[in-house]
Amino acid sequence: MVDTTAQSQTWTYLDGDWHEGNVPIMGARTHAVWLGSTVFDGARWFEGVAPDLDLHCARVNRSAIALGLKPTMEADEIIALAKDGLKKFDGKTAVYIRPMYWAEHGGYMSVPADPESTRFALCMFESPMIESKGFSVSLSPFRRPTMECMPTDAKAGCLYPNNGRAIMEAKKRGFDNCLTRDMLGNICETGTSNIFLVKDGQVMTPAGNGSFLTGITRHRVMDLLLGYGFKTKEQTITMQDVMEADEIFSTGNHSKVVPIIKVEDREIQAGPVGQKARELYWEWAHS
Repeated sequence: MVDTTAQSQTWTYLDGDWHEGNVPIMGARTHAVWLGSTVFDGARWFEGVAPDLDLHCARVNRSAIALGLKPTMEADEIIALAKDGLKKFDGKTAVYIRPMYWAEHGGYMSVPADPESTRFALCMFESPMIESKGFSVSLSPFRRPTMECMPTDAKAGCLYPNNGRAIMEAKKRGFDNCLTRDMLGNICETGTSNIFLVKDGQVMTPAGNGSFLTGITRHRVMDLLLGYGFKTKEQTITMQDVMEADEIFSTGNHSKVVPIIKVEDREIQAGPVGQKARELYWEWAHS
């Protein structure tokens, strides 16, 4: 028997209608199950707003194309569906908005997916945002791949098991999350979000090099800080830079802007730039 119990209140749009719970959508021969042809994106609804929903809906279509799939929905259609789906929730708990594509066929005599078999679902579920008190990270032994060996130009499901094992390894050592590096040993991001450092008043973030996702919330925060007077420098970041930073904070879709308060054995206070970035984001999101 298939377990369709969802971990929280969940609604999924599939094949023209809304379904409650964890709806089965794939079979054992589905290409996505067998060979990993899934892409997704994640927007958020919280406190009555869904910031940058349009950008997330557009990006899932770009991810599909990058993975060899064929988008079947226009971004505006996905936005309209998301707004319709939000009416099914009580408006008290933050909601994760996850459009996704996958291939149904392909892979028997040829590994690539059949783009004509691309399917779409929009899964929406309650997911509280983490508190802004901060979290700890450890340097992961696992590296982010390059575009030559993984589809890093897409928000593809096949990239996330590597993030998962990196986070699990860090949690076994008592940390909340981890810092990952590229194949050259430079810092990329945490296991779930982008990072910013502040040193002597200069805001810095790892430069996009094709090995990690330069997120929508990252770009939004950079723009907001620039408007306030803080120009973010995109550059190569080393672990030494991290250990010498005056403050560190992360940005990501799930909880937007959150301080990092411990790196390895170093305790770090949440700082004023990260706090201002969070305030600016909330002000913009509700404007």
